[in-house]
Amino acid sequence: MSAQSVATLNEKFGIGTELRFATVADGFNVAVITNSHAAASIAIQGAQILTWTPRREKPVIWLSPGAKFVVGKSVRGGVPVCWPWFGAHASEASFPAHGFARTIPWEVTASQRLKSGATKIAFRLPQTDATRKQWPHSCELELHATLGSTLDIDLITRNTGSAPITIGDALHTYFAVSDVRDISIHGLGGAPYLDKVEDFKRKQQVGPITINQEVDRLYLDTTADCLIDDPRWARRIRVHKHHSRSTVVWNPWLAKAEKLGDMGPNGYLNMVCVESTNAGDDVVTVAPGASHALRVEYSLERLR
Repeated sequence: MSAQSVATLNEKFGIGTELRFATVADGFNVAVITNSHAAASIAIQGAQILTWTPRREKPVIWLSPGAKFVVGKSVRGGVPVCWPWFGAHASEASFPAHGFARTIPWEVTASQRLKSGATKIAFRLPQTDATRKQWPHSCELELHATLGSTLDIDLITRNTGSAPITIGDALHTYFAVSDVRDISIHGLGGAPYLDKVEDFKRKQQVGPITINQEVDRLYLDTTADCLIDDPRWARRIRVHKHHSRSTVVWNPWLAKAEKLGDMGPNGYLNMVCVESTNAGDDVVTVAPGASHALRVEYSLERLR
């Protein structure tokens, strides 16, 4: 199936100056949203929210200054969609980490200006011969994003087949911070976690999370809100999630960031990933005819 052209997208789904579509690199199209509450951008590839900046605020969603907009490659930053598995594939080493949903073009299916002044846009992941080779199951995946004074995302998996399917998924969100060494992350105190930096050693979180080295942790059995307190910017980012019992916290730190090659100069200091997931033992089985919706709401609160 051919990708939707910018002209077609603007004709069918554009909303004046509030929602328009543009090309930012060869074959790489984005939706650009500017409403009374916020400014945002979303890549058609991966249905990946790239930026979200509420009015009169600093960016909340971090996009790397070294981000590369290349067809078939996930963009560093924003909200990559991990689906239908999280991390490495269980049995096929050649399959891409975190699944294929973040690296192929999605279809825009709807757009709407809401009475609140927010803008809603919906995407659907097309099934192709290439995706069926990696995921030979009958199902549908949609992403609905509402961009206003809050950022709300629904990632919806529908099982349209006759047998159960088991999925892992995540919203791999990069949050912008003043300096990751000065922030603290609350809401995961007491939760067990697997520490990927130490060969998945099982540990338990004591108090808030602070970051002064590489962090890559899968927190288990937690549905709590996560609060990213940023005293320098006098704000708190609240991560409120539904239908997720695991959370990943990640920062690559200097050595790994340099190896990644697209973090930008010292970019790792200005971001932290707090990912709402269904990962590890928290994978989800979806019965025939049923659906699963991973939902998040991101909002800002003042610290003083």
